[in-house]
Amino acid sequence: MKVKIFDEESEKDLEFSINEFLNNDNYDIIDIKYCVSSSMFGEDQIYCFSAMVWYNEK
Repeated sequence: MKVKIFDEESEKDLEFSINEFLNNDNYDIIDIKYCVSSSMFGEDQIYCFSAMVWYNEK
């Protein structure tokens, strides 16, 4: 079993990265965990969209 972690600044970027990974048919996906976090930097609110994919190589 292997793990791939994705971390992006927007939901669309995360979606694109995961879809690119999943388009490769060499993997059996076991599970995907999704997380959103936010923090403040001065007056700016920063978001982090991340996912962890558990998979086996075929």
